[in-house]
Amino acid sequence: MTPGSVLVATGIFLSRIAGLVRERAIAAYFGTGLHADVLGAGLRLPNVLQNLLGEGTLSASFIPVYSELLGQGRSKDAGRVAGAMFGLLLGVAGVIALLGVLFAPVFVSFLPGFVGERRELMIEIVRILFPMTGLLVLSAWALGILNSHRRFFLPYFAPVLWNAAIIGALIAYAGRVELDALLMAAAWGALAGGFLQFGIQLPAVLALDREIRLNRGRDLPAFREAVRNAGPAILGRGVVQLSSYVDLVLASLLAIGAVARLRYAQTLYVLPVSLFGASVAAAELPELARERGGSQDALRERVVAAVRRVSFLVIPSLVAFILLGDVLVAGIYRAGVFGSADVTVVWITLAAYSLGLLASTTTRVYQSAFFALRDTKTPARVAGTRVLVSAATGAALMLQFEPISFGGWSIPAGLLRDWRVSGVPLGPVGLALGAALGSWLEWTLLHASLARRIGACGTGARRLVQMFGAALVAAAAGYAAHVAGAGMHPLLAALLVTAVFASVYFAAARVLGVAEARAFIDALALRVRARNDGPMER
Repeated sequence: MTPGSVLVATGIFLSRIAGLVRERAIAAYFGTGLHADVLGAGLRLPNVLQNLLGEGTLSASFIPVYSELLGQGRSKDAGRVAGAMFGLLLGVAGVIALLGVLFAPVFVSFLPGFVGERRELMIEIVRILFPMTGLLVLSAWALGILNSHRRFFLPYFAPVLWNAAIIGALIAYAGRVELDALLMAAAWGALAGGFLQFGIQLPAVLALDREIRLNRGRDLPAFREAVRNAGPAILGRGVVQLSSYVDLVLASLLAIGAVARLRYAQTLYVLPVSLFGASVAAAELPELARERGGSQDALRERVVAAVRRVSFLVIPSLVAFILLGDVLVAGIYRAGVFGSADVTVVWITLAAYSLGLLASTTTRVYQSAFFALRDTKTPARVAGTRVLVSAATGAALMLQFEPISFGGWSIPAGLLRDWRVSGVPLGPVGLALGAALGSWLEWTLLHASLARRIGACGTGARRLVQMFGAALVAAAAGYAAHVAGAGMHPLLAALLVTAVFASVYFAAARVLGVAEARAFIDALALRVRARNDGPMER
């Protein structure tokens, strides 16, 4: 991995570990009951706004323009564009957050399965969390500034504070208040965390770019270009968020606990997506933008190298989630009221999601390539197609596992209605399978379109076979470690299996001749040798 992607991955890794601790706390206190459903859905609703206006849109519109101005030495213009973008985001996010507070009952009405107590709690949660969203959007603006200046660690570490605020609120009030009040404490913790996440980045932004000035940007062609590119980017992000929201709506129609189980599986699933796919794509975007005026061969080489790095790191995650997912899910979530049936259902759902993991991560790199080429329309069109397919397929497959009912209407389950785990139906698995199919459709369309513009840009069949072979060997070793450690605490068992799996994967990949493994191990050996030789040189 490049130094930039390593810093991104390190920051994301720490924030995701904090996120796993947060989810473990939620699972321990709320399990998969009504309150877990409400908190999971409550965090998802305002998150739509964050993703529409936040990192994804800025990656497509603002970062390429801002990075190019910096590369041309036009720091004053870059500062003015940054100030204009901040003002725009502040206004839009503020208005939408206010609407969310005022019209929370309307937003909650779009979850037809949330009635009675779930609906009332959901309205309260949404009113607290929508203002948090505006802060997280501004945090994404700070991330764009810092990334463009090649400062990668801080913006991806900042969410640790957001997670810590929620965890702190749960620990502080658990056992002292009823579940309803504990739910509200978690929401207020999330709002406080939004302030912390933005606040820790702002001083670094102002120190790096002293030319930032709030302005309307009307006389700045670069700002107008960024706004023009933002339209298709928001459309593209919007359809993806629509897909996520459709999954939430469908899950709300299932039995209580389905929303929570789906969220627990998604939390593990997005770990490699963010840690590997997003980290490499984020680090490469400014460099790809700088290559825009160069040769196509140079651009293609960067894309291919990035895709191979992502594949090398994601394939073992995919195999581990499918073959050893029960150990990992138990290690993360098995505590308090989260039981063995919950572990199994979340594992099966995670395995279904993981079928699309390689596609959804390498697609991030292809999207960055299109953004660098100033093409935000193609990813938007492809994302729209993906949403339609994922939603239709997910709904159809969900109904094979579990019946739904709402507003006096009911639809019986289909072919797989008797597939249950300790009486728990498997409707979320159908939604996950639909998402996996949509991910591969998006990958196919983006890969084909990009290949027509810059040439072949895939991982290569031979490398994929080598990587999957190494991952299967690692899975066998991980399973042996699990058997050997029978009786251990679930968390310790998960750590043991993960350590064995990772070590064997890198070693097997090195033996099989995977270039990325060789480069990683050689770089690690050089660092160890340099540390050992350092004191002697002094």
